[in-house]
Amino acid sequence: MDTISSLFYGLSVVFSPFNLLSCFIGCLLGTLVGVLPGVGPGATIAILLPLTYKMSPTVAVILLAGIYYGAQYGGSTTSILLNIPGESTSVVTCLDGYQMARQGRGGPALGIAAFGSFIAGTFGVIMLMLIAPAIVSVALRFGSPEYVGLIIMSLSMVSFLSSSGSRFKALLLGIVGLILGTVGNDPIYGIRRFSFGITTLYDGIELIPVVVGLFGVAEVLVNLEIVVRSEVFQTKLKGLLPNWKDWRDSVKPIIRGSFIGFFLGTLPGMGAIVPTFISYAVEKRCSRTPEKFGTGMIEGVAGPESCNNAASEGAFVPLLTLGIPPNGIMAMMLGALMIHGITPGPLLLTEHPDIFWGVIASMWVGNAMLLVLNLPLIGIWVKVLRIPYGILAPLIILLCIIGAYSAEGNPGDVLVLMIFGGLGYLMKKLNLDSVPLILGLILGPMLEEHFRRSLLFSKGSFTIFFNRPIALGALVVTVLVLLSPMLVSLLRRKAGGDYEINIK
Repeated sequence: MDTISSLFYGLSVVFSPFNLLSCFIGCLLGTLVGVLPGVGPGATIAILLPLTYKMSPTVAVILLAGIYYGAQYGGSTTSILLNIPGESTSVVTCLDGYQMARQGRGGPALGIAAFGSFIAGTFGVIMLMLIAPAIVSVALRFGSPEYVGLIIMSLSMVSFLSSSGSRFKALLLGIVGLILGTVGNDPIYGIRRFSFGITTLYDGIELIPVVVGLFGVAEVLVNLEIVVRSEVFQTKLKGLLPNWKDWRDSVKPIIRGSFIGFFLGTLPGMGAIVPTFISYAVEKRCSRTPEKFGTGMIEGVAGPESCNNAASEGAFVPLLTLGIPPNGIMAMMLGALMIHGITPGPLLLTEHPDIFWGVIASMWVGNAMLLVLNLPLIGIWVKVLRIPYGILAPLIILLCIIGAYSAEGNPGDVLVLMIFGGLGYLMKKLNLDSVPLILGLILGPMLEEHFRRSLLFSKGSFTIFFNRPIALGALVVTVLVLLSPMLVSLLRRKAGGDYEINIK
């Protein structure tokens, strides 16, 4: 199928009643969790992940994807009206968005955020349609050595770009995740290991209670300690449609933000937060009046808001084409598919084209839904913001417990949930990122299986990883990533020494 016919096929999948309903619910929930401070898409997807066990894989991924990119829309509402980012990717929007609201221009700020997100989302879908099949055609030639190299590179990049302060600690957490992934049955010989006679561990540590604990329970426990004063800035939201001058000032930032977000979003570990800061810095550099940024410049809203939406869709490229999740939320998407016995990767396009093209087409439909939903419902979102978090927290914890138990009907999973919920809380207090641990747990069995297959194929010789160009290239990138802090330090010292010599 060519790209156009594939898109029409994807649209036919999306417009089936259940898929269309799941897209709508996902977008609506995504906007809601983006609006509510302290309830992010990661925690929401973790809580809802057990429910996808009873859904078809296409419905499940369309629903979860809608929550992910829908949250990027909703996060701008609290950033602009409360100066509190509802979603971490909307932190930069606070700088100019809230100032616009204080000047009585909250309507145009919300409007350009919604339109910019839609344009960036459309751009992301087009690029995904064009790039993904090309990557798949190359990835079909991959063998086990190539996957070993790519998985190691992904884990190293995620650890390097971790939100925690120490890259070493993030790398250590990734290794801990790999070790946890060895619990259960041996992938080659099927021998039970590291279960210590505990029946809950016979098939390994289940992903759902771990993810729900680390993301859902831990997030609630931390947010209960934070007293957020949610006072919506008292102004009438009028003129939601940006005027001609607003559009003239925003067109280039939207285009630049879309490019920056999509291509950086495809990189493992990058996520959607770092690109928004880069986008804001680019707009400030390109502006004729950079000193006015932070005082209510619409470019400071248009660029980052377009960027975070494009980045959320760029993250699907490595997941759908290579089966490698670039961030924690994509790891949960991978888990949702693996629950149904489907492993994303090069064969997804040929074996499950309904999932591949259905998800891509649903993003375009979902972005159109979000544009229609967000502007008329802003008044309702403002009222939702006044719900005390003390009411939401017990309900979220209850959903976490029900979700962990209902996936397998195993009471032991509730205990696993509590253990990892407590661990996640401690990690957040110590400023440790849980994403490397999650990726290690998910990718660990894949890494072990491909690594051992490679050695079986090469009769125990490690040279197989250096004789294959892609595997070697990935390992070289891994070494450069891990050594980059040392290399940068040496270059700075050398530059400083040269400078001193030149002075003398």
